[in-house]
Amino acid sequence: MKDRIVDDDKLSQGQRSAQVEISWVIGLLVAALVLFVTNLGTLPLRDWDEGTVAQVAKEIAFSDWSDRRWLFPTLYGEPYLNKPPLMHWLIALTYHFGGVNEWTTRLPGAILSAISVPLLYSVGREVFLSRTPCIYSALVYLTFLPVVRHGRLAMLDGAVLCFFMLLIWSVLRARRDLRYGLVTGIALGLICLTKGMMGLILGAIALLFIAWDTPRLLASLYLWLGLGLGCLPVAGWYAAQWYHYRELFWEVGVLGQSFSRIWTPVEQHHGPPWYYLLEILKYGWPCLLFIPQGIQLAWSNCNLGWAKLALVWSSVYLVAISMMATKLPWYVLPIYPALSLIVGAQLYETETHWSSNYRYLKTWTIGLTILGLGSAVAGVYFSGFWSQADLGLVLILVAFSLTLLVGAILLAQRDRQFIVILLWGTYVSLFLFIKSPHWIWELNEAFPVKPVATMVKAFTPEGETIYTSFEYSRPSLNFYSDRQVMAVSLDEIRQHWQEREPVYLLLEPKAIATLKLPHAQRLDTTGGWTLLTRQLP
Repeated sequence: MKDRIVDDDKLSQGQRSAQVEISWVIGLLVAALVLFVTNLGTLPLRDWDEGTVAQVAKEIAFSDWSDRRWLFPTLYGEPYLNKPPLMHWLIALTYHFGGVNEWTTRLPGAILSAISVPLLYSVGREVFLSRTPCIYSALVYLTFLPVVRHGRLAMLDGAVLCFFMLLIWSVLRARRDLRYGLVTGIALGLICLTKGMMGLILGAIALLFIAWDTPRLLASLYLWLGLGLGCLPVAGWYAAQWYHYRELFWEVGVLGQSFSRIWTPVEQHHGPPWYYLLEILKYGWPCLLFIPQGIQLAWSNCNLGWAKLALVWSSVYLVAISMMATKLPWYVLPIYPALSLIVGAQLYETETHWSSNYRYLKTWTIGLTILGLGSAVAGVYFSGFWSQADLGLVLILVAFSLTLLVGAILLAQRDRQFIVILLWGTYVSLFLFIKSPHWIWELNEAFPVKPVATMVKAFTPEGETIYTSFEYSRPSLNFYSDRQVMAVSLDEIRQHWQEREPVYLLLEPKAIATLKLPHAQRLDTTGGWTLLTRQLP
């Protein structure tokens, strides 16, 4: 009877523990969805990545099944060989149910990015002995600005974060149950179907961790069977492209858009080897303060699973992308989960062992104070004291400043609540940020696209090519206008004006004055741009 009571008590404890786990997973998912989905559709699509991804998805969504654009995607009718089409499929699916708009375009990536937050918590539960550092790691990851900002955009990187987290979680689970090796292969396949050769780097990180931490897994039939099954659809897709396009796919899809990025800057996107360190330094605050000591903590505990994972993950990935000739800000995103594990471990170590971290407390306090005062000064600047008032930005900066200064005060008092204040205050500041029009600040780099696109769509025939004097072609303008608006030189504009019939030009006043085109007919003007065609005699 007594043994039965003990067994029942153990069962009850196990049920409570499972309920707590489920509660944390759901809570983190809800918190992530709030940041990733709120205000998702109020701003236009960003040029390059968003405009291009959306256009490819639209051509897939509204093409006949017999055209096979779902298998052989196109961009303005030409073969699109940049990346595999998994994300484009998901966006095309949302277009069928919710129509074509900014919200449906960004929704699949935003949801996958949000799912990556509880997945990181689950990764932490596999490598940390306590739940607290897992919670801290997940919340640190959720409050990294680049993760939130790029995860909300219609890009491929939020999906890669989600699938890579699934890959790491399944590797860790396979240490206790070899059958999870099957999930590892599926996750790697999803990465490859999203971003192609990126799967090679992330898969190598997982294999290096296994070789260091649990080398017996390398002999697991489940692991290799899973990798085979996961890579089967990837191999099928690549084989189909090769069969359909032959040398074009090899030259453009494999070499031009994948391997050549290693040794050649694509579209002049280059930078020094420390480019990504600068990216982390620019956008990693305030948690960046704790990373140096966190790395030291991981190194001193490199016999533990979390330290092995974080060190292999962060160092191998950073070295790999730093050696690439092509440099783009969002390439660094997969390093943030590893940094989050390091910061989460350091925060937990700080609150449990104040004395051993005493020499760092003063540095952290000063750092938070400087950041807080800097944010306050920026808030004063944008309040209109020296410039035109931007009350939304002021509110964001005030919230962030208060978070940092209150956190500094609590840290100086050795109050563990400084962690809660930092994480919660940063979360609130980010929420205010994504509610503002500032979260896609690149939109301010060029003219507002939607009014011009509306004009182009209203006054030009469907399928027509429009030539513009703007300095570069804008994928978002093409997407909204359903026309291809090509940026060309003034000499090329003159040539098209003389040779094409009909011809449509999108020009700014300076270009109109310089060109002095004969028989020009103005169709409409908006936002400083005029749409012209040649008047028939």
